[in-house]
Amino acid sequence: MTVALMWEARAVAGRGGELLAWARARELPRVPLRRETFRAPQDRVLVITWWDAPYDADLPELPEPDPELVTRAVHRWRFEAVDGD
Repeated sequence: MTVALMWEARAVAGRGGELLAWARARELPRVPLRRETFRAPQDRVLVITWWDAPYDADLPELPEPDPELVTRAVHRWRFEAVDGD
């Protein structure tokens, strides 16, 4: 089964580049099948990792950034693939 973990944070206004660099520099203790990083308006950063694991597996996730870098707690979601690879 393929599980996708989504991590999304919103930086303090004008600090989106810092948050993006912070997220890209974070290494996970295990290497996922795939990892992609995105940015969006309002200084938001999204990281998606894909894993070959059961839905409820204990998988490594990015931590919370320093509170002074973000406007709120990180949002996290877990999905399982239903079609394709």
